[in-house]
Amino acid sequence: MTSILSDRQKEELHKAILDYLNASGFNESYAILKNETQIDDFVPDPKQKYAGLLEKKWTSVIRLQKKIIELETKTAQMQEELNNAPMRRQTSSVDWLPRAPEQHNLTGHRNPISSVAFHPVYQLLASASEDTTVKIWDYESGDFECTLKGHTKAVQDIAFDAKGQYLVSCSADLSIKVWDVNNDYKCIKTLFGHDHSVSSVRFLPSGDKIVSASRDKTIKVWDVASGYCEKTLVGHTEWVRSVETSEDGRWLVTASNDQTARLWDMQTGETKMDFRGHEHVIEWAIFAPIKAYPFIQELVGLENKAKDQGVPGQYVITGSRDKTIKLWDAGSGQLLHTFVGHDNWVRGLVVHPSGKYLLSASDDKSVKMWDLKTGRCTKTLEAHSHFVTCISYCLTSPVVATGSVDQTVKVWQCR
Repeated sequence: MTSILSDRQKEELHKAILDYLNASGFNESYAILKNETQIDDFVPDPKQKYAGLLEKKWTSVIRLQKKIIELETKTAQMQEELNNAPMRRQTSSVDWLPRAPEQHNLTGHRNPISSVAFHPVYQLLASASEDTTVKIWDYESGDFECTLKGHTKAVQDIAFDAKGQYLVSCSADLSIKVWDVNNDYKCIKTLFGHDHSVSSVRFLPSGDKIVSASRDKTIKVWDVASGYCEKTLVGHTEWVRSVETSEDGRWLVTASNDQTARLWDMQTGETKMDFRGHEHVIEWAIFAPIKAYPFIQELVGLENKAKDQGVPGQYVITGSRDKTIKLWDAGSGQLLHTFVGHDNWVRGLVVHPSGKYLLSASDDKSVKMWDLKTGRCTKTLEAHSHFVTCISYCLTSPVVATGSVDQTVKVWQCR
């Protein structure tokens, strides 16, 4: 029979049994076991750690068994309640949007917040700040978890990989850092290669590559395992503000101070399309997720069959300092719709998990929610006392996070 105990664990068990046999007066059994286990140095002593250990373990096991039975009973009851509960949550969550007041107001950063990102599995929220740090929070309780230090200038952007094993950050100190989430957020790699401030960073969906955008006008592709820069994408003529990947990782979209957004083919590194029409710096560019396609197609009057529903990267959404948001056809570069309503720069964009709404963060201190089916703003959230610099949607809970120049991170419940 193969033992599941280590040699040390076996020795401790044998000593605990010897102590029990001796204390209970089983002298013959005690002598036989001591001889068979060859533990000649064991001397019964009421003060040593083995004294009464077997009985303590036994009572602990009984206690745990009782607890397990209680928990199994509770779980069964809760499962029955869930099975019998009305399906209201599932049917209405498509329209759930963030509502005031905020659930949590997270304070601790000493300079403006530049980026917020939800962990894809755990109930954790990361925030980056111009104070050179990244902070980790429990977004359910609002508790502060830890601070990641290592950058020497403003942290510009952060992102988790799809599995939540790593967090990547980029900074005005020209570096990109990779942090191991499951090893106390230890910094396992620092990537250098950009010649100016690194503005934006993302993992590819596969998790083996990182893409970064910089004030040096380039986008770089990095291998996570080796830390080497594999590719440099050149095309923008000014500071590249943001980079995002398509759901399949085949395409990148970037936004720049040159007032254009660009679509890049990851395989060739070439620009496939540039989007021109904004009258000022483009702060942010994202791909519309596949779930948003039916709503977009209704907005622009396309039949659903006109586009392949399953192919990522067909629509691009941009937010600009010209106060507008624009929706583009990625294949043709055609402007499909302009969302007008913000009174200041548009700084961040995120699409609702259902695909029905677009949320935008702005320097007018608000978050606006746009119905992608009608193109209209359905709700405005007065979010912060200063510019709203970033926004993120949690994919596992109905929660939105925003960050601001007011140095706070706010967590908003959606309902």
